[in-house]
Parts: sequence; structure tokens; C-alpha cells
Amino acid sequence: MSATPLNALSFDVEEYFQVANLRGHFAREDWERVPPRIEVGMNAILGALERHRSRATFFFLGWIAERHPQFVRRCLDAGHEVASHGYEHLFLQDLDPAALHRDLERTEQALMAAGAPRPRGFRASTFTLTRRTWWAFDVLVERGYVYDSSIHPVRHPVYGVPGFEPGLSRVEAAGGSIVEFPVSTYPLLGRNWPFGGGGYFRLLPGAVTRALAARLEQRGRPVALYLHPWEFDPAQPRCPAPAFKRWRHYLNLERTLPRLEALLASMRFGTMAEVVAAHAPAIAARR
Repeated sequence: MSATPLNALSFDVEEYFQVANLRGHFAREDWERVPPRIEVGMNAILGALERHRSRATFFFLGWIAERHPQFVRRCLDAGHEVASHGYEHLFLQDLDPAALHRDLERTEQALMAAGAPRPRGFRASTFTLTRRTWWAFDVLVERGYVYDSSIHPVRHPVYGVPGFEPGLSRVEAAGGSIVEFPVSTYPLLGRNWPFGGGGYFRLLPGAVTRALAARLEQRGRPVALYLHPWEFDPAQPRCPAPAFKRWRHYLNLERTLPRLEALLASMRFGTMAEVVAAHAPAIAARR
């Protein structure tokens, strides 16, 4: 086995018209009428992972798995992990425990119908597992999830648990415990600064992302990075969103793939479940 540390790479599998920044311009009832573009990003991602012999976790929306089961199967055939991103990208604060149970069950059924095993991992839409929605851990434990990746330990107007452990930890919930595996942040001046993917991956120069990831790796902390298929699709239709949201969504789309290629060439990546299993004996409990 390689002595090189194993880090986690993940992708939230959703269409460009399902993201939070653009949700005001694509009504839920219109999704079926919007031409899909998921193939563009998924082909780019799966190709890059194959070229670099890397594995990753794909957090699928159940809505996507129902309509594009071939991508679930392609991920599984390539040795990647398939996990849950919920059914239709709802924020946790817009649900209650019963509604989350239903949402998770519907997603699980969609993933298993496409050929995947029952998912072991979950990531909430837009990292909306916060102190306000802490009850979601009880639901995840009850449904048998092994790990979650929904907390972002940063200060942010929409999400975030700033004081939360930025590495792997175990959260106690009603009925048991679950491992929390946040996307990576970098500690500086007493705060955790985001760099672990999404818009930050496109905003920061690739060399900066790789340097910060390498520093965490040198400290013995597994890196967790995430992206979306739509971030690999520079030709996607432009939406007349407010200027700041438009800037955040379309920034540097043409640079995402080459930056991912450079990252895959510089570090060793596997699935979220693999990294959790490798570190399980040392994961401490947090509240």
C-alpha cells in the first residue's frame, strides 16, 4: 500500500439550474423543461479521475439519479462512491425531521434503483446543517448513515458552524453517533478560512489551493475538497441573476478542469468513506 496520505475528493451532482445562486430564476415546476447539461460536467470529471487513477465520492441528488441513472452506474463501475445529496436540493431549515426522513428515503430509493448500494454518506444542500438544524444528525443516525459532510466550520451569512472542529470528528446524536467530515478550511488568525472547493476553488489561484492542501496534509489532516459538474461546463447558458450571484456562479469555469488535473497530479485522492475508515480509530467525539 502507498505511504502517501489519502485525501478525499467529492462532487455534488446537480444541474446548473438547481444551485442556490440561481434558484430564484428556475422554478421547481420548470426543471423538467430545462435542457439538461449534466453530461458535460460528468464526462469531464470522470475522464480526469480515470486519467489520474483517482477515486472520489459523488453526492447525487435523487432527482438526478432518477433521470440519469447511467451516471450512477458509471461512477460505480469506475470504483467511486455514490452518496446522498438529498432529493431536490432543499435547505435543511425548510424541512422538519419527518420531511427529511421522506427526502432521504426517496433519494435512497432512487440511488438503489440505479444500482448503487444504500448510501453511507450524506451532504446537505448548501451546507445547511447548522446549530439551527442540528436535529438532522438524529435523522441521519436513525437511517443508518456512517458519515456526514454538511457542516462548514466558517462564518457565512447562509451557513456555517464557526467553532466546529475543522477535521474529522464524531457527533453524538439520539440513537448513536455519526462521523462529521467537513470540507477543508485553513486555520489563520484564529479563524477557519474556506478554500475546500466550489467557488473558492475557482476564485483562488490553483497554486494557492494546492499549497494550502499540502500544508494540511503535512500536519496529518486529511484534505476534503468538493466541486460540482456544472463547474466544468463553461458553455452553460447564462442566467440574468443579480450581478454578484452571476459573478460567483460563472467565475473561471474554463479553469476548473485544468486546476483539477493539476490537483490530481499533486495529491492522492480517494472516497470520503475510505478516508473515514482509515482514520476511524482516532476520531474523537465532539458536540
